[in-house]
Amino acid sequence: MLKKYLLFAVILFIAVSVNAQGLLKGTVSEDGTNKRLQDVFIRDVTNKQFTLTDKQGNFVIGTETGHLLIFECPGYNPDTLYVVDMSPKKILLGVKSIALREVSINANRTAFDPHKEYPEVYEKSKVYVMSPSTWFSKEGKDARRLKRYFQHEAEERHVDAVFTRAYVGSIVPLKDQELENFMTLYRPSYTFLINNNGPSLAAYINDCYKKYLNLPPDKRSLPKLTGQ
Repeated sequence: MLKKYLLFAVILFIAVSVNAQGLLKGTVSEDGTNKRLQDVFIRDVTNKQFTLTDKQGNFVIGTETGHLLIFECPGYNPDTLYVVDMSPKKILLGVKSIALREVSINANRTAFDPHKEYPEVYEKSKVYVMSPSTWFSKEGKDARRLKRYFQHEAEERHVDAVFTRAYVGSIVPLKDQELENFMTLYRPSYTFLINNNGPSLAAYINDCYKKYLNLPPDKRSLPKLTGQ
């Protein structure tokens, strides 16, 4: 009889554990505009699962109640979600200001290193000539998409580190919100920065400032986001 009770308890524990595991679905949008955001990096810090949103901003991630999810996307403030239930979620990310991006870059903390934290992504992203499954498998495609995301984020961080308020503000006579508007309108690409030296970047900023002055006043400011 005792053995039957023990067996029943083990089966019940397994059933509860299996039911506790699940897939959480949801969408990620830009706060104030409801624009769906593609390639938002989502990671479960508890079980180390991770994923990206698709072109429609949808996501599915393996998690369970009691876990903590982090949502990150270049140019947006990160957000967290403590999973209290498995109902579909709608996540809103606010646009990150120039000042906040600089704080993020200059913060005294260990930089996120995807090579160390997610080595399996780089392993699964490899394509082998003699292994067709590595070309077309969903797992391989997802890994290559994550790898591209990590590369894009590294490039955006480089732009943030070079194109700073202090540097741009030393070249153009703009301050506060005007400076932020200017930097957002004329943010250089990563490709431009790695192919141009300091004097070329300064010339680019001066040229952009002339264009900025020629804009109508209503075109010099960015549209304000309205909360939900």
